[in-house]
Amino acid sequence: MNRRILLVDDDPVVRDVMARYLVREGFDVDSVPDGAAAMSAYRPGAFDLLVLDVMLPEVDGMELLRHVRLMDAVPVIMLTARVGEGDRILGLELGADDYVVKPFSPAEVVARVRAVLRRSANDPADEVIQAGDLAIDVRSREVFREGSPVELTPKEFDILQLLAEHPRRVFPRLELLEELWDFAYEGSSDTVTVHVRRLREKIERDPSRPRHLVTVWGVGYRFEP
Repeated sequence: MNRRILLVDDDPVVRDVMARYLVREGFDVDSVPDGAAAMSAYRPGAFDLLVLDVMLPEVDGMELLRHVRLMDAVPVIMLTARVGEGDRILGLELGADDYVVKPFSPAEVVARVRAVLRRSANDPADEVIQAGDLAIDVRSREVFREGSPVELTPKEFDILQLLAEHPRRVFPRLELLEELWDFAYEGSSDTVTVHVRRLREKIERDPSRPRHLVTVWGVGYRFEP
């Protein structure tokens, strides 16, 4: 059975984009535009995870989180445009499991959803993706090759994580651009090519003959574990 997610955000574009990404990744998604609708939709045990915007009409995200925590400990990810430490501390004290600051890429939220669900299932082994001499720690966003740390940029890590979590699946360059860059980003797929080249230089023994990040000519890339 697919995991069921309640998505609460008053921005219809965010709701639509995030719902499409989550559904594509195999989740069942219910989306509502405000806190009052979320209170009506929520029932203990009905959802595996909640994604809540902090700034909501009717009932804001913090109040909604308080309401949910009176009933159960379902995992909650907060979306916020606020960057103040006080807001983050308040949300965490109320029981939020993670925070994502706007603007964000949909792929980042999907990755956070997976990570929070894994942690809630108490399966720490799933936090590390092992592929030959590579170890990808999803929780700490660290990569090791033959036990030595590899310094990646945030975007390089996002690319590696997405591909490694879907081994042997071919990702077209335009799909990677859409998933990992801001959905309002207007760029060329050459951006993806450049990032993959740099990533290969860091994780492959021989970047000219990659073992893990394989090019599918005329299409895109796939990850070989």
